[in-house]
Amino acid sequence: MTQKFRRVFGNGKPVIGMVHFGALPGAPLFDAERGLDGLIDGIGRDIDALQKAGFDAIMFGNENDRPYEFDVDTASTATMAYAIGRVRDKITVPFGVNVLWDPMSSIALAAATGAAFVREIFTGAYASDMGPWTPDAGKAMRYRDRLHRQDLALLYNVSAEFAHSLDQRSLPDRARSAVFSSIPDAILVSGQITGEAAALSDLEAVKKVLPDTPVLANTGVKHATVADVLRIADGCIVGSSLKVDGDTWKPVDPDRASEFMRLARTARGL
Repeated sequence: MTQKFRRVFGNGKPVIGMVHFGALPGAPLFDAERGLDGLIDGIGRDIDALQKAGFDAIMFGNENDRPYEFDVDTASTATMAYAIGRVRDKITVPFGVNVLWDPMSSIALAAATGAAFVREIFTGAYASDMGPWTPDAGKAMRYRDRLHRQDLALLYNVSAEFAHSLDQRSLPDRARSAVFSSIPDAILVSGQITGEAAALSDLEAVKKVLPDTPVLANTGVKHATVADVLRIADGCIVGSSLKVDGDTWKPVDPDRASEFMRLARTARGL
């Protein structure tokens, strides 16, 4: 597991910057006036800002496709693939994908675009805003292998946003069990919703029981907390803190992104 993670991210503590798609065609918030070309222009600007700031990797996600779905419309995944293809020549770092909240679509998108990693909820049972949530890691991983992407790193979020785990075991026990039963390449620890921080105590507890598995903070890492997070975790994924005014739904602010990576490099001793 660690070998695949290190093959993608190297031996440091990677900082992964989010490229949040605007709402896609067919989603309630899609901006028809701006259109698909406008959406792609925004994606391209965010990529440029993150790579200039020095992020180790980027990840594409459809956070604006609210209300979220478990069985995502094929058109959404196809449109994401088209958009990534349009900006592919801009990308100079490893990139990942996440089609919320659909593991199968996420893996299909990764296979279509050549992504190096996928983030999703692959395991567990949850009561959520979207209804009962019961992902199937075995089905998803077998699908990955059928698409001949055994090299694709799978990052398992074990504390689902917008949801409450129906599993009465502690978060560390659930994380440890997921590593044993479902062979992820990394474990992610999240806050309650997008942009909200995972508790440092949760990160510490999960890392303590998984010393040999990469454990990353998945949400809510801020300029003021990145040093504390990287002291515990093996990396982090960050989105909202990099945006104009720290607003999830706004574009990446190049100055905020650059300052975040300056702080991250200092925390990593670089």
